[in-house]
Amino acid sequence: MEQTNEKLEVSRHSLSHIMAVVILKLYPNVKFAIGPAVDNGFYYDIDYGEIKISESDLLNIEEEMKKIIKANLLFEKSELSINEALEKEKKSGQIYKEELIKDLEKQGKKTVSYYKSGEFEDLCCGPHIKSSGQIQLGSFKLDKIAGAYWRGDEKNKMLTRIYGLAFNNKTELDNYLKMMEEAEKRDHKKIGKELDLFSFHDVAPGMPFFHPNGMIIYDALKNFWIEMQAEFDYKYVYCPSMLDVSIWKQSGHWDHYKEDMYFLSADEGEKQYALRPMDCPGAILIYNNSLKSYRDLPLRYAEPGLITRKEKSGQLNGLFRVQQFTQDDAHIFVAADQIKIEIKNIINLVNKIYQPFGMKCKAYLSTRPDDFMGDAKDWDVAESALKEVLDEVYGLDNYELKEKDGAFYGPKIDYQLEDAIGRTWQCATIQLDFQMPLKFGCKYIDNNGKEARPVLIHRTILGSFERFMGILIEHYAGVFPVWLSPVQVKIISVGLSHIEFCRKLADEFKHNNIRVEIDASDETVGNKIRKAVIEKAPYMLVIGDREMASDKLNIRDRGEKITREIDKEEFIKEVKEKISEKN
Repeated sequence: MEQTNEKLEVSRHSLSHIMAVVILKLYPNVKFAIGPAVDNGFYYDIDYGEIKISESDLLNIEEEMKKIIKANLLFEKSELSINEALEKEKKSGQIYKEELIKDLEKQGKKTVSYYKSGEFEDLCCGPHIKSSGQIQLGSFKLDKIAGAYWRGDEKNKMLTRIYGLAFNNKTELDNYLKMMEEAEKRDHKKIGKELDLFSFHDVAPGMPFFHPNGMIIYDALKNFWIEMQAEFDYKYVYCPSMLDVSIWKQSGHWDHYKEDMYFLSADEGEKQYALRPMDCPGAILIYNNSLKSYRDLPLRYAEPGLITRKEKSGQLNGLFRVQQFTQDDAHIFVAADQIKIEIKNIINLVNKIYQPFGMKCKAYLSTRPDDFMGDAKDWDVAESALKEVLDEVYGLDNYELKEKDGAFYGPKIDYQLEDAIGRTWQCATIQLDFQMPLKFGCKYIDNNGKEARPVLIHRTILGSFERFMGILIEHYAGVFPVWLSPVQVKIISVGLSHIEFCRKLADEFKHNNIRVEIDASDETVGNKIRKAVIEKAPYMLVIGDREMASDKLNIRDRGEKITREIDKEEFIKEVKEKISEKN
């Protein structure tokens, strides 16, 4: 699997090069920036100068790329000294390549590599496929055009980014296109508007406003999260969302997140505070507020913590990428000999929380990144502990390794969920941290009466309530299970004379903690039914003279066109069971 992915990544990167060959032929004066492989394909950032291109031009570029593939052009590698490369790019006017070479020079590089295909030669570290003919025709498609600032900096020039999709063969591409077509129908921003769940406003960009229907789902998720943690002895804390910057410098977040933090000043500028981009320092301050004993450990602090992070406007994406969200955080202080059993407990909790949503789940072990903090020996111990637990719980072949993808303070276990149409989402993370307790002087008294340092486990499961809610909207396509549905039973009155009966029936449902809504509007029954179908309530009851005269209910289940007859008490029991069992 890994070799296949590596081969596909090389093919995708080579396709970005093939696309550049065509673009240089069609637009000889363009300036090229970067053209990497990405998930599902590739892109190239290009400065077209005064030329404007649109998505209507992509088909022509794609057809020319096919000609190059059929011509089976070789990818030929060469090397130049830094000075030779700089001279080459200055002469050709490729200012972005020149800037990249200067960066490589600062890093101590003496030479750089180029790859040539046809008339196009590109600064590139490779690797590439042997020749263009190795790309299967029909396995790629130019997808869209977007704007992209050079190096992601809004102060730099806006370049034109052309995205392409690329897979091993035509079947994989077709399957992906079908999935994306289905994903468009499930767009949580569109469904969120249709079901009146949330909205966004310019006065608070990237910060969702949850409407009553949305708050029902949000609270249901939050209450479920609290309920599932009860058997694992979590204690709940709540910390300020604004802390003095000294805390963020002490924790190390300043060095890694300051560009993504919001700041404000007080006391005529003498004090500087930051809105928290993470929850961990607050939990540590609570831990350090009193001396702990080995008998207190493991000590599990859970907090639905409000997080604020500065995001570029172009990166915001509905509930998936916001500037303010509530993370389902927990910070667990353990003795070193408690690590393995506590990690197993967290994995058990992860599985319990994910079970009702019916999504496949896969674990990944992420190891030490290049910018790690602390002693490499502590990292080795931490990585070994996580690997042992994963080997025991899942077996050697049922999780994957992600080299150098750990947090800066410790290795982690990540979980990816697969939704109803095959997309994967990273949600849960379990991070083992030897560094923060050292930085903040955390300690406890061990069973020999001596001071010892705890280990800190950072843990989220849903990730954030906002993002997970967005995932669920698309996973269910807005057709929520009964326990999450904002309205569980929709009652429709045929006429004015039936409204009072509808209200009494609704009161009975409410007394049984069933969410119910009455449509007593002055519209035709047909219009009311059509509206209820769009609203996706699990159950619909139409109340007229015949229904008022009967001691039974005629229920129309969501997705069905015919009704079924059932005793009222039996129906109430059915709905309550589905709510209780998270169905």
